[in-house]
Amino acid sequence: MDTYLSPSRFIDSDHPAVVEFAEKHRSTSADFNDQAVSLYYAVREAIRYNPYTFSRDPSTLNASFALATGESYCVPKANLLAACARHCGIPARIGLADVRNHLSTPRLLALLKSDVFAMHGYTELYLRGRWVKATPAFNRQLCDVFDVPPLEFDGINDSVFHAFNRQGQRSMEYIVDHGQFSDVPEAFFFEHIRTCYPHLFAADSPPLLGDMHTDSSRG
Repeated sequence: MDTYLSPSRFIDSDHPAVVEFAEKHRSTSADFNDQAVSLYYAVREAIRYNPYTFSRDPSTLNASFALATGESYCVPKANLLAACARHCGIPARIGLADVRNHLSTPRLLALLKSDVFAMHGYTELYLRGRWVKATPAFNRQLCDVFDVPPLEFDGINDSVFHAFNRQGQRSMEYIVDHGQFSDVPEAFFFEHIRTCYPHLFAADSPPLLGDMHTDSSRG
């Protein structure tokens, strides 16, 4: 388990800001399960979900980068949860999957030219002898906008995207699970995204996509 407890390039659990955040939100309980739950909700709510913060710059995948900016998309948020867990002595890793967003907005559809979110990131935590999925991507405010219940996490059951919203509309559909990794596999990650969205990697496409502060509440 040493690999899943050690700092890595993107899951930078030894970064001072990550350490401070983890210590603040790990809860007063000595139980790893309680600490993992507390960290999950802290990451889910403290870092606002914003898909338009995607960048071709690998450094933006860092857990510490998500913490510094206060808003990010699913992969850096999953890295932050993993980093906090590792600091607290909880083995953690990153999982990647392609999901179809049936509630995607016109703006996001226009940007991606697809309703598929390639390389959606989630966290897996090793608790009570087994790996448990945790998905801290969507903060409560964003869930309220789309009438989707915010994902809860108890440290025992997998926390994965809801298939339907409260109105019975299709929400998120898992298409492909790429597996779990001790850190984000940079080459594989960006190559798959390039394959799915080649226009985002065109020469005239800016490194940072979209306006980070416009319409992100309906991302």
